[in-house]
Amino acid sequence: MSIYMGPRRGTPRQEQFEILNLGMKPGDTLKLKGKISEDADNFSINLGSSSSDLAFHFSPRFNESVIVCNSRCSKAWQSEHRDRHLCFSKGSAVKFTIRMNEDKFQVILPDGHEVEFPNRHSYSKISYMSVNGGFKVTSFKLD
Repeated sequence: MSIYMGPRRGTPRQEQFEILNLGMKPGDTLKLKGKISEDADNFSINLGSSSSDLAFHFSPRFNESVIVCNSRCSKAWQSEHRDRHLCFSKGSAVKFTIRMNEDKFQVILPDGHEVEFPNRHSYSKISYMSVNGGFKVTSFKLD
């Protein structure tokens, strides 16, 4: 497994956390803990085979008070799913749980609310994960 942590390339104010060869499959749960920066406009958690092919893009956007979920195929974004349940704030420490099922991804937010998004391209294995923007990962675990 290859892990990169540090400033996002080209944008030193934003964090980037990247894992190659993650090995996530249906039935697995990913637990992420971290801190949202005080000046965050947004951040994203991305799961797929590469940065240009994402099964699941999870992006809280503070300036819109919304969580955007999407998928990306050959660098092309698909249609967005928007959830207005933004239960955390800038500067807070949070924990997310993402469960991969054969047909969907389930995210359990810090207050217990669930966001679901379909596994549109029927991924059976996730090898790539990245966390970008105003979120600093303090721990992660794949069960």
